[in-house]
Amino acid sequence: MRAVTTTRTRATTLACLLFLLLLGAASVWTVLPPAPRGADTPADEFSATRAFEVVEAVGTDVHPHGTPANDAVRELLVQRLVDLGLDPEVVDGVGMDDGLGGQSRVAATRNVVATLPGTDPSVPLFLVAHYDSAEVSYGGNDDGAGLATILETVRALGDGPALRNDVVVVLTDAEEACLCGAEAFVHADPRAADGGVALNFEARGTAGPAIMFETSDGNAGLVDAYADVPYPVGSSLAVEVYRILPNDTDFSPFLDDADGRFTGLNTAYIDGSAAYHSPQDTPERMSLASLQHHGSNALALTRTLGDADLAALATPSGGDATYFPLPGRLLAAYPGWLVWPLALAGVLAVAALAVVVGRRRRDDGERLAGPGRLALGLAAGILPIVGAVLGAMGLWALLVAVRPGYAELIDPWQPWGFRVALLGIVALVVTGWFVGLRRWLGSPALAVGALGWLALLGVVLAAVTPGGSYLAALPALAGAVAGIVALGRGATGRRVAVTLGAAVGVVVLAPVVLLFFPALGLATGAAPAVVAALLGLALVPVLAVVLPTGRPGRWTVAACGAVAVGALAVGFVVDSFDAETPRPTALGYALDADTGDAWWVSDEVTPGDWTAQYVDGTAPLSVRFPPLHDEVWAGPARVADLPAPTVEVVDDVTTGDERSLTLRVRPGDGEIGTAGALRYVDVSGAATDAGVVRAAEVAGRDVPVDAGGHLDTRFYAPDADGFEMTLTVAAGQDVVLRLVAAGGGLETLPGFVERPADVGVAGSHTAELVLVGTTVTL
Repeated sequence: MRAVTTTRTRATTLACLLFLLLLGAASVWTVLPPAPRGADTPADEFSATRAFEVVEAVGTDVHPHGTPANDAVRELLVQRLVDLGLDPEVVDGVGMDDGLGGQSRVAATRNVVATLPGTDPSVPLFLVAHYDSAEVSYGGNDDGAGLATILETVRALGDGPALRNDVVVVLTDAEEACLCGAEAFVHADPRAADGGVALNFEARGTAGPAIMFETSDGNAGLVDAYADVPYPVGSSLAVEVYRILPNDTDFSPFLDDADGRFTGLNTAYIDGSAAYHSPQDTPERMSLASLQHHGSNALALTRTLGDADLAALATPSGGDATYFPLPGRLLAAYPGWLVWPLALAGVLAVAALAVVVGRRRRDDGERLAGPGRLALGLAAGILPIVGAVLGAMGLWALLVAVRPGYAELIDPWQPWGFRVALLGIVALVVTGWFVGLRRWLGSPALAVGALGWLALLGVVLAAVTPGGSYLAALPALAGAVAGIVALGRGATGRRVAVTLGAAVGVVVLAPVVLLFFPALGLATGAAPAVVAALLGLALVPVLAVVLPTGRPGRWTVAACGAVAVGALAVGFVVDSFDAETPRPTALGYALDADTGDAWWVSDEVTPGDWTAQYVDGTAPLSVRFPPLHDEVWAGPARVADLPAPTVEVVDDVTTGDERSLTLRVRPGDGEIGTAGALRYVDVSGAATDAGVVRAAEVAGRDVPVDAGGHLDTRFYAPDADGFEMTLTVAAGQDVVLRLVAAGGGLETLPGFVERPADVGVAGSHTAELVLVGTTVTL
């Protein structure tokens, strides 16, 4: 009879482990992008193959704002919209962003706007993407993906029934520079006057699922609509995290509108970030599966919102929803008011489990765990979390030590070997912790302690980031209830009960581990490592009933270590710097036109061999060149014949106690660098005597002046005629301005040596930067 029972128990154990493994695979699969669809896809559906034609056309040349190549992209987009039966308009405007480090950023923009009219419109639905690329990028993904998604969506809409609401296509200029195209649209375009719902489409890499990562406040109604798309991928935790980060997209001007006229959703795919903003962001690197994911969801969501009561959805709902992906391409969602009840329920359930465990006795009469062991088990539960963080930090330090070029990236070019290595490290930490302490504290105390930390984190997250509380609260609640049920069952029943409890942790945590890897990268791998550690804690009750003591437990720990070491080795073999995946470098050049001094500059963390031939130490150049960081790597450079920016006083009027200066700022005669257009002109300074700069205006837009009366502004891509600026100061005051013109491209500068094939240009706004500075007194 004992043999039969043992066999049944082993079979149950294997079945439970297989169930969790398959459930984990299904949970991960549900957030992966779908297979791309071909050109023979029905006309009213989205085809990545058809959409890719737009990507190829847009990504032919590097096309930052203000360049002839960007003009060509704009003309191409206008023609595509005409071919789709729309009547596009190129709208000139001036956009401004004053949210980055106190500096105001201004640009003359040319947005492409077209409307697909609805049958009974209320407020518009805006489909938004930008058509300019970063300074050294082809923009194949960023934002060729967004442009292709919108144009193929509009094409498919034309082959279906007309929608109720107007769909306004907004293809913005100068996003990479300053979000200025979107801001100009929100600020002045009459189609934005009554507000509406905005859907922004982006890419911060070359692959991965299209994640709905940002929403407007009060998102419950929009999340319900998004749940109906065919491949919903999103987490309310991502929304909470992104709201904390300083990152911005064209979605930000819609959200930041002072009148609160807009709601909306922001979507992007983000894996393959090594190519982000770099010359490697080409159409050839795009994952068509990611484009299909983007487009299938965009088309479905446009149809849903296009026929909805959009006026109601353009007003924020009463609160935010908590939501996360479920196996089967589903999105679970519940109202935000449930966050605290569920978090507290998790704490109470774990407390009840602790009481039951403390009262339960074994056959020999000994308690499963007394109060002392339960307290120690809870205290010990923090160790896997700390160990996961330290393991992630140690892994990244090792990667950078072996390949210093990784320090310039948030992820290697081929990161999956290293990601599996990190998961192996977390598994090693969790299993080593469990096996090492089980002998002294016992499995019940460790299981209660693990669930206790999940419950506590559920409460902390409910207070700090409510949308992320579900990650810990739901596994704690399910695990504790399952534990209570398991204590009243036999061996088979215990296994089934704790497996079902752990299944909740697998469903809610496994997809987030996958999504966090590309979102934050191995450089900040502590975040996905912590989520993986939480998954490990949710699985501790399963370990407590299925992992034998003695040698099998040690073998499990050793196996996790072997996975980590093996995956790390594979990662180094698979990923390397070569012509296709070069080491990123960020070299620039700075010339002080007043003194005739020149420097090579770099903001690399540790200059590589190629960069090191130009720079030999750090230098505080930010006073002369405000675009540079406080400390940059620098080295002496030969003086190039580059034009300095100039200021012409157009008008100088003193009225009463105020002096008003109207200035014409010009970039100077000639090219600065080889990139084809000037990137920007920085203007900073203040009045020299007592008193302050009281007001400033650039190209017709009021720009902020700080409390000390200092001005810090930037105008992007000025033409030869420059831009107009007006300053108001106290009568009789002089004004000292520091002007820095920024171009791009180093090839013609004296002393420049061509990069080797395996050395590339970093995806950075400071890469290939050429600065010329001068000081003027007015």
